[in-house]
Amino acid sequence: MYKGKYVLALDQGTTSSRAIVFDKKGNIISKAQKEFDQIYPQAGWVEHDPMEILYSQINSVTGALSGEVCSARDIACIGITNQRETTVLWDRQTGKPIYNAIVWQCRRTAELCEKLKAQGLCDYIKEKTGLLIDAYFSATKIKWILDNVPGARALADAGELLFGAVETWLIWNLTGGKVHVTDYSNASRTMLFDVDKLCWDEYLCNVLDIPMNILPKPVPSSMVYGEVAHNILGIEQLAGVPISGAVGDQPAALFGQACFEVGQAKNTYGTGCFLLMNTGEKRVNSKNNLLTGVAWGIGDKVEYAIEGSAFNAGSVIKWLRGELHLIDKASRCDELAESVPDSNGIYLVPAFTGLGAPYWDMYARGCIVGLTRGVNRAHIARSVLECITYQVTDLLEAMTADSGIKFSELRVDGGASVSNIMLQIQANMIQAKVDRPKTIETTALGAAYLAGIAVGYWKDKNEIQSNREIDRIFTPQISIEERNKLYSGWKRAVERSLAWENQV
Repeated sequence: MYKGKYVLALDQGTTSSRAIVFDKKGNIISKAQKEFDQIYPQAGWVEHDPMEILYSQINSVTGALSGEVCSARDIACIGITNQRETTVLWDRQTGKPIYNAIVWQCRRTAELCEKLKAQGLCDYIKEKTGLLIDAYFSATKIKWILDNVPGARALADAGELLFGAVETWLIWNLTGGKVHVTDYSNASRTMLFDVDKLCWDEYLCNVLDIPMNILPKPVPSSMVYGEVAHNILGIEQLAGVPISGAVGDQPAALFGQACFEVGQAKNTYGTGCFLLMNTGEKRVNSKNNLLTGVAWGIGDKVEYAIEGSAFNAGSVIKWLRGELHLIDKASRCDELAESVPDSNGIYLVPAFTGLGAPYWDMYARGCIVGLTRGVNRAHIARSVLECITYQVTDLLEAMTADSGIKFSELRVDGGASVSNIMLQIQANMIQAKVDRPKTIETTALGAAYLAGIAVGYWKDKNEIQSNREIDRIFTPQISIEERNKLYSGWKRAVERSLAWENQV
């Protein structure tokens, strides 16, 4: 039986680490956030310092538990959700990473992916893992570190090297190095995991020359993995609290949105856009370049999802602020976009790190097309919001073709979902309802729910479903003819982006 009034969720994202405390109704009691550095060693490469990730996460926990509202003694259990595919390798004895974490956005292994395709591995990888060959996933990142970091293979051969996605890294550290596991949803994003048999694929590990002894044990997303160790500086008061949930960020949001029925879908507007649909206990094989994998595992039951992702969404708004200096804060993008009726004919394709589904072009690059002398920064701001919704529309159309399901509603969350104008444009483009819940922190909430179920804090999905409250529903406000005209322009702009490699 659990002890404590609340559940603590660790939400380790691409640009920050957050800690959020939830009560039994799914309400936020306390939260804190700590940003960390983005490292760009060269064009197309993206890294994080794993130690900074760990410390930023611990600092966010300290912040969330430092007020008068709640403290460590109030926490019943801990759930973890994380940026997926980001790859960490560390020394088992010292606990120190042997290289920076290679982030999911990093494109350094694109050439290796082309070699794997040339070897005829596309069909095998899709059949076994549900994925397409791409630098996005962890497998080629692991191989790059093993091949390029001095001493890495010697450590692996000696059984002293460990691999993990970020949730594995956090669990290992928080349990004092006692637990080396990954949940099924994160394992599904490595390009090494058999999503039907729920185990590592020995053939793929051999092809990529990845020793299986460095891989964590695959486990369900809701179970007690271990307890917080007594010597974790900064959060000693949490010692003994069970860590009982772990799930990748996007499946976490699907769970947090209570998309428990087959065909229910959500989109998260975060650094990227991630659209997932619950396909239940049946795995759907995509014919439109979407991905399939385990959404979550509870007990001996596993549920699957079909997924499409766009690499750059909220990051485009940050680019508008941080690199172009056209806005001073994110909300200013909305203000500018609302000041004009349209984007004056321009389209922004944010292929900063290639294009994800349904195009999967590692070499596509960003572009703005349709520029005229009359375009001003308000039009550019609006085109930023529009490009996010166009990418989601691409994903939704591919998903509809794969599943045969006509969507009537899209549940949304993520930091950028606070934008009313963007969600209205989204409803216009998909010609369906867009449903935003009162609690948009659904990624953290999903991790909390899975952790809570494991210790009996929440009884089952029915209790969780009753917690969900709607903040606002957006409905289409333009005709299908106008929508089709706008979307046609977007598709032409994407063609320019995809053609970039042949033009340079």
